[in-house]
Amino acid sequence: MPSPVTCQKKVADLASTVMRPTFIVANGRPIEAKLPCSVEAFLIAQGLLPRSVVVEHNGKAVAPSEFSKRQLNADDRLEIVKIVAGG
Repeated sequence: MPSPVTCQKKVADLASTVMRPTFIVANGRPIEAKLPCSVEAFLIAQGLLPRSVVVEHNGKAVAPSEFSKRQLNADDRLEIVKIVAGG
């Protein structure tokens, strides 16, 4: 049987990992997010339609066809630009 100190340390390590808020930076602002998640899921959680934005992830453009496949992790950076039609 493990010693109580070992168990307490494991619980403390787990709590700091699980309870620590995770953020990504979107357009220069930190936003708390349930990570990992896809770019598509993040956009929807922010109330944005994936087909109405252009996204850069950590300095690289992301094709809309990749939104559901590209995973976000803590401290990733996004630049999101809304597409506006008009004349």
